[in-house]
Amino acid sequence: MNNKKLIVGITQGDGNGIGYEVIIKSLADARILDSFTPVIYGSSKIFGFYRKQIHDIDPLDTYVISSAKDAHPKRINIVNCLGDNVFVEPGQSTPESAKSAIRSLECAVEDIKNGFIDVLVTAPINKRAMVREGFGYNGHTEYLENVFGVSEVAMLMVSDTLKIGVVTAHIPLKDVPASLTREKIVAKLRMLDRSLRVDFGIDEPRIAVLGLNPHCGDGGLLGDEEQSIILPAVQAAMAEGIQAFGPYSPDGFFGLGNYSRFDATLAMYHDQGLAPFKALAFERGVNYTAGLPIVRTSPDHGTAYEMAGRGEADPRSMMQAIYTAIDIYRSREAYKALHGQR
Repeated sequence: MNNKKLIVGITQGDGNGIGYEVIIKSLADARILDSFTPVIYGSSKIFGFYRKQIHDIDPLDTYVISSAKDAHPKRINIVNCLGDNVFVEPGQSTPESAKSAIRSLECAVEDIKNGFIDVLVTAPINKRAMVREGFGYNGHTEYLENVFGVSEVAMLMVSDTLKIGVVTAHIPLKDVPASLTREKIVAKLRMLDRSLRVDFGIDEPRIAVLGLNPHCGDGGLLGDEEQSIILPAVQAAMAEGIQAFGPYSPDGFFGLGNYSRFDATLAMYHDQGLAPFKALAFERGVNYTAGLPIVRTSPDHGTAYEMAGRGEADPRSMMQAIYTAIDIYRSREAYKALHGQR
């Protein structure tokens, strides 16, 4: 297996949030440059501004480049893709910060398509502000799904003890029931099963499937989606050789710790999966996009405008996002080698 030092592309996200701070803190230990080569997509000017707000780290050795193909293996590389007139307003959602977030993402995607970086880690964005500036997508996940031309991806929240996927992601709660179909749930189970095998090296993954309604519908009294859609989907997946089980009532499933009996859990909608995940694994949680030809991770928190520019942001989720991306890349390479793929 190829054990080369990987080049990790990191987008700045919204420059008025905590993105730069968690990036800087994550890269503060000079020893990390022995593990991977970081390439930040944004602005050396903004990087310098936030660096000055953090007083308890050693000087950082940065290197400004125009493309990741010129990355220095022993430096924190910064691709200046925003222009010299960029400025910072910590804690504020502005059109300029949204446009910069879009530009940062576009530059990083171009470089990973060209093979200049190996994995992509995205700092938090303000989705609404980006849409107002013409982004056209509800988040990173939908954008990357379109850019890489895949039919479907799965948002997978990952920690050392918990993995949660969702059937429906960034849609209004009122639209969830109509969006659930047996075919869609089976497709997500296929994708989750493959990701667990390829991306995480789990040979015979066991996947729990949650219900939609309180108490899994209570025999139809509180809804019939469990019997009419979710259970048939679980049975269809099992017929394909996927070890899927359920549906389980979410409150007892997480309250009793039953998730620990499975390699992953499939939730029906965004908050059903992300609320318990963040309660159980917030500081070390990572958002991973399964189903892409490239590896993309992100910390599991948002822009946190309320603490931007104060030097208080916790970098652990960003650090975990970086190392999870590297681990997934290595796992994919090992899987290819084991199965004779290139």
